[in-house]
Amino acid sequence: MFIQGKMEVSIKINEIPKEIKTVTNGWKEFVIDAEGREITITVKPKVYMKLEAGQADFPQWVASITGKMGQSTKNGFVLENPSIQVFEKKSKLQEPVAEEKKPE
Repeated sequence: MFIQGKMEVSIKINEIPKEIKTVTNGWKEFVIDAEGREITITVKPKVYMKLEAGQADFPQWVASITGKMGQSTKNGFVLENPSIQVFEKKSKLQEPVAEEKKPE
């Protein structure tokens, strides 16, 4: 007997998609190439603005786009119910390593 589970897809990007279509009701549609799979994403304008705000507000950023795997396409699939979260990507500063003193 199997137990029930939910599958959610997560895609991470760090730049705004270059080719964006405006479709019904002003929704934004774009395609992301995720390791050879083309993922078609359609979001409300307000949700898409999160990507634009991330690029404007942060010198480096990463966006996490999550949703359910939907209908298959020729080279990938449609992401259903996508949501977007944008995070500032902070550079990791290397702290100097404290030198050990050798006993004399």
